Amino acid sequence: MGCVMGNSLFDTRRHVMELIQELGVEVYPQYTTGKKVHHVGGPHARIRTYRSSIPALSLPVLLDLSQLLWRVDRLVAKVSVEDPSKTPNATELDSMTLQSYLDRHTWTQELKEEIALSSRAVFGMEPSQMSFLYFLVYAAAAGGLLRLLESNPGSAQEYRVKGGTQQLSEGLADLVGRQSVQLGSAVAAIWQDDEGATVKTATRSFRCRAVVVTCPPHQAAKIHYQPALPFQREFLTQNMPTGHLIKFIITYQTCFWREKGFSGEIVVQPSEDCPICVTFDATSPSGSPALVGFIAAQQATQWSSKEVKERRGAVVGSLEKYLGPEASTYIHYEERDWAKEEYSGGCPVNVMAPGLLTYYHPALRKPFARIHWAGTETSTQWCGFMSGAVESGQRAALEVLDELCSSTLTQEEKVRVQQERIALSRPWQLPEPRPSYHLGRALLVGLLTMGAALLLAKPKLCRSWNMFECALSLT
Repeated sequence: MGCVMGNSLFDTRRHVMELIQELGVEVYPQYTTGKKVHHVGGPHARIRTYRSSIPALSLPVLLDLSQLLWRVDRLVAKVSVEDPSKTPNATELDSMTLQSYLDRHTWTQELKEEIALSSRAVFGMEPSQMSFLYFLVYAAAAGGLLRLLESNPGSAQEYRVKGGTQQLSEGLADLVGRQSVQLGSAVAAIWQDDEGATVKTATRSFRCRAVVVTCPPHQAAKIHYQPALPFQREFLTQNMPTGHLIKFIITYQTCFWREKGFSGEIVVQPSEDCPICVTFDATSPSGSPALVGFIAAQQATQWSSKEVKERRGAVVGSLEKYLGPEASTYIHYEERDWAKEEYSGGCPVNVMAPGLLTYYHPALRKPFARIHWAGTETSTQWCGFMSGAVESGQRAALEVLDELCSSTLTQEEKVRVQQERIALSRPWQLPEPRPSYHLGRALLVGLLTMGAALLLAKPKLCRSWNMFECALSLT
């Protein structure tokens, strides 16, 4: 599985950008000019617009957001992506969900709702469904939390692939030779013996010296292995749920939202009548107007059982509400529920529930005899995105080459393989508890409370609020 926005890329994702350059594929910037729509607090709450990197939040919520980002950034900086169990206080962080952390460390209900929106958009899951340590590892693999949430240079959704990201698969198929790519041949079993491995489909068998399994963990669990997988790997693949996203694309005659000063980005707290979580401008480089959006997490589960006509009506009605009546005069509506795709079973990425990272994480990448594991979930850079998938494939390829023909590897590549092997072969130990930081929390709360009181007591400071908002966005 790759990025939730199939055509979007981050310029900091080195592995996928190098592949794009190698294949001669073009990218173009995600359109972000204009007002963004923000609607949180229920269907009757005020609809706000903003142009900055963060929504137009009230002073208490902005203070709450600032202290939360400060906390999370400090935690992310200490995360060990390669071995999460070495993260300070790993056991404690892995024992809680993202939601339980928010309940402990945020003051305002609105901020909880904002983070829940981000969780649905990035993971296709509610904050109560994933380990907080997993959330931190995911952010660390991207180089920071804000990179996952923004569309600024170097951050989320900065670029789109001209012509679609399927060109990467097509280009790779051409490189290895189309005759070597067996489509319509789902793997049913992998049997290993002293001489090699046999990969079985419904109609054919393939004998090989090594196997690289790249499908998501919950799909890899459907394959029959002989001998059976180690317990740690078996348990992990059966307990890594994937998110739920329904993606829709609507085409129009004109970019009416641009004409009205909107960027096309809408962030909404879903309600009974509004299934939308987030939308973006998806206009092609040639100028064909379109909007792309997602129904996510709990809303995706609820709306998945409804008829397409009902979903389409709710989506279009919501776009009319936020962008104007022009949204009803569309050319075509297309959607895809990834949870109903047999060989996807969900989107965009598998996550870990509390307790999995600190106990079973090494089994995610550790080879089992002739079987090597790849896929974006196994990556240590941009986990969950296309660049992570490319990076994991390169790592698995080096592992195989090191075993079958190590003479083809450079010294640097051999060192990388050896370091990975040593890291995965270390015996597991329960992470040592570290002292918590209750005193630091108390001091932080006190300082922020004093700051809020000062701002409220001196209205003149609020007249320069844009400067204060800008400063907060940089923390």
